[in-house]
Amino acid sequence: MKYIIIGLGNYGHVLAEELATLGHEIIGADNIESRVDSIKDKIATAFVIDATDEQSLSVLPLNTVDVVIVAIGENFGASIRVVALLKQKKVKHIYARAIDLVHKSVLEAFSLDKILTPEEDAARSLVQLLDFGTQIEAFRIDTEYYVMKFQVPRKFVGYYVNELNLDKEFQLKLIGFKRANKVENCVGISIIERTIANELPDNERIIEKDVLICYGKYRDFQKFWRAL
Repeated sequence: MKYIIIGLGNYGHVLAEELATLGHEIIGADNIESRVDSIKDKIATAFVIDATDEQSLSVLPLNTVDVVIVAIGENFGASIRVVALLKQKKVKHIYARAIDLVHKSVLEAFSLDKILTPEEDAARSLVQLLDFGTQIEAFRIDTEYYVMKFQVPRKFVGYYVNELNLDKEFQLKLIGFKRANKVENCVGISIIERTIANELPDNERIIEKDVLICYGKYRDFQKFWRAL
């Protein structure tokens, strides 16, 4: 896919670099030359422009990309103005970063495709780390339900899948797993290869460093971790 990212600070830089690494075509823009210089060799094209200026913004191929992402965070006014100009230019798909609730509320008035809340998401990740005592990747479905991915607790290593009883004891549904296998590449060097499956056979043993993917209520995940 093809993206324009406006604002190449820390957040926009990482976003651009990661998307480019995955094979997407990225066009970046920022009004600070040093930011553009630091990313220009890693993405398709980068422009030094003031995106709050309507004429300067017109330099970008706004209507030939899949999504325009406004990654500006530190300048509330600039963020809102750029989004307003993009809407005025009838850009079809716009994502924008919000740094706080006020910013988010204003952006919601534009009926954007998605409002990005990296600070809020980072805070949630920290809450989950403090709450569960381990690193967890979580996707919130609504206020109650989550999909969570986590490394299997040491207590479960050696058990068969049908012995976990996650559904019966904790109302958590195991929907997939990731397993790390040591294999040799074409030159005989051992590497770790990870495979993902939607389910484990009942007679499969859980091994160390398996990663479980489960679905359920947040409070049931809390009960699960407190029971370990």
